[in-house]
Amino acid sequence: MSNEITKGILGDAVIETLKDVYDPEIPVNIYELGLIYEVKIDDDYNVDILMTLTSPNCPVAESLPVEVKERVGNIEGLNQVRVELTFEPPWDKDMMSEAAMLELGLL
Repeated sequence: MSNEITKGILGDAVIETLKDVYDPEIPVNIYELGLIYEVKIDDDYNVDILMTLTSPNCPVAESLPVEVKERVGNIEGLNQVRVELTFEPPWDKDMMSEAAMLELGLL
């Protein structure tokens, strides 16, 4: 299997895993909430995830990135997982997917 195909399969697995991580205050997963800004997998199968929180004062600011790193780190075939937290651009509800807005009754 080529490197690009493998990276694609692993990328899909990362996204599916992120869809199983929920913000404890909002009953929607962090991927659909728009908290994941970027997922990059390099040629050595290391993953870099750039994410944000709903606010800098979010009560899970310490634990949510750790949970993301641990869950994604359990995907077979990946090596190192790095999670970077950013607040640029700041998250707002326009970053949510249509599915998230529907779930929260915003559509």
